[in-house]
Amino acid sequence: MLLAADVGNTNVVFAVFDGREIRARWRIATDRRRTGDEYAVWLMQLLELEGIARGDITQIIFASVVPRADHNLTVLAQKYFGITPLVAGQGSAEWGFEIDVEQPSSLGADRALNILAAHEKYGGDLVVVDFGTATKFEAVDFNGTYKGGIIAPGINLSLDALVGKTAKLPRIAIRAPENRSVIGRNTEDQMLIGVFWGYVAMMEGLIARMKGEIGRPARVVATGGLAILFDKQTDIFDEVYADLTIEGLAILAERAAR
Repeated sequence: MLLAADVGNTNVVFAVFDGREIRARWRIATDRRRTGDEYAVWLMQLLELEGIARGDITQIIFASVVPRADHNLTVLAQKYFGITPLVAGQGSAEWGFEIDVEQPSSLGADRALNILAAHEKYGGDLVVVDFGTATKFEAVDFNGTYKGGIIAPGINLSLDALVGKTAKLPRIAIRAPENRSVIGRNTEDQMLIGVFWGYVAMMEGLIARMKGEIGRPARVVATGGLAILFDKQTDIFDEVYADLTIEGLAILAERAAR
């Protein structure tokens, strides 16, 4: 079995794969100070609860946008599983697609995994949207070449900035407004409308502009925690697939094994 870990700025997602099937999945808050030993204490208990023995894990791969976590995950793999882990984008786990931008090395691991998995799963020209701490938009051509993209503040970052920089605006939870009116009757509704519908308008506008530049029909693929929430309020997405990033790790591990 494969143990895969995707380290983002907000959360670390661990998954155990049996082939391409996800047997178990767990999420933990990203903490740059968390040691390999601390990961092990947490992870071993979860593996046991799922009936997965330590010896069942024969391959480990991780991707990280938090450099300080790399060493700790390597310690976890070597000390507790006796496995030298694959690192996404390095060595036998190289991306395997062309990165046609001015600074190819600046492409984040999470973005590269989304590009890789979306091209294998859907093919053709693509716009891939990932809702994370930041919202990323990727343009991928029919050959799987990454042509560039957009990085925008995530919706929760936008809300944090709004609340943090004002004295009287309250903290609200991100949710879909109860109706489609964009004229709020109280402060909380007005904030929600501004953040939620403003974000939908931003997405629709940027994706329309990206499609215009691509110049060919492009399928829009969404992933990330808030993708389902937005999908219910706009028809801009053709596909919503929550496991896109982590599946990219399984694809890389398969290629490395071959």
